[in-house]
Amino acid sequence: MKFIKESFKYPMKKIHLIAAARPNFMKIAPLYHELVQRKGIDPVIVHTGQHYDLNMSDVFFKDFDLPEPHIHLNVGSGTHAEQTGHVMMAYEKVLMEEKPDLVVVVGDVNSTIAATLAAVKLGIKTAHLEAGLRSFDRTMPEEINRIVTDSIADFLWTPSVDGDENLIKAGIAKEKVTCVGNIMIDSLEMLRSKIENLNISGSFGLSRGSYGLVTLHRPSNVDTPEILEKLCTALSAISLKIPLIFPVHPRTLAQLKETGLESILQMANDIHLTDPLGYKDFMNLVMGSRLLITDSGGVQEETTYLGIPCLTLRSNTERPITITQGTNLLCSHENISRRVDHVLEGTFSKGRKPALWDGHTASRVADCIQRVLSRESG
Repeated sequence: MKFIKESFKYPMKKIHLIAAARPNFMKIAPLYHELVQRKGIDPVIVHTGQHYDLNMSDVFFKDFDLPEPHIHLNVGSGTHAEQTGHVMMAYEKVLMEEKPDLVVVVGDVNSTIAATLAAVKLGIKTAHLEAGLRSFDRTMPEEINRIVTDSIADFLWTPSVDGDENLIKAGIAKEKVTCVGNIMIDSLEMLRSKIENLNISGSFGLSRGSYGLVTLHRPSNVDTPEILEKLCTALSAISLKIPLIFPVHPRTLAQLKETGLESILQMANDIHLTDPLGYKDFMNLVMGSRLLITDSGGVQEETTYLGIPCLTLRSNTERPITITQGTNLLCSHENISRRVDHVLEGTFSKGRKPALWDGHTASRVADCIQRVLSRESG
């Protein structure tokens, strides 16, 4: 465990921002920069170390102009129980020494629920940013993390109105819930000019609007050889219609190599396999794509905001507003090729941006934090 800031150096209200994985840092970056500008507030970045790649993290912090995490728990990987338990034990010690005025957790990883449990049991006020998301699929560990975190946190900040509805239906008091918008859009807008200045598709010999982008990593898609083979075959067929760029997740790559299915993609007509990309490079490809084929969560939101067709290889999503209002459509390996045809034929339905997905969520969250601090001190 590493401390960069010492407790006696805090003259202001301490706000702990908990992050564990790269998507978490994307969500706290806009909020951190907003809070730094607010009088009387000292934001403290707490890195649990649940997921940590030194090289990718260093680049990531530089991209978002984030300082090195002020507190690092160095928890490391492990089973769900191990990660949750280790974060709770390590963070409890930090809480007892630091005594923050508010703990802000984001997303739905194991560190989210662990930090919330540790703080709430010590009587420290806790807020969940990106609350209220539900897939209603309890076989997903993330769903359990969402449900428990939302049930015990003091303040719940949702990205969209469907999140509010989910929480109210679950019996949570309305006064705990505030719709603040989508913090991921703030992250995108923070770096938009830098992203747009890149030309990553050019390195593959492709122009904007001429290709599809693929991301796959979920166990339901890549862990079963029979399903993975069907997906590889479908992608090979799709590449006859439109070139595909496929940044391959380490989990997916391992499965492709172990099963020998990598050869299907390598021998396909026009599939460009590449290593995982940094945020700016990846989002440059997203912005220039004709369509997305994915099983990720966040990219469903970003494509909705950008108006790009998104074909999600999942049976459910915790972001249904991207379907009801946005450009997202749930698909399977059986119908993905037909859905691509609809996009290429121009018959794919167009979406719209949900309310408050405007790049100003961090400001609204900071306003909520100031109201919380004012109420507590009063």
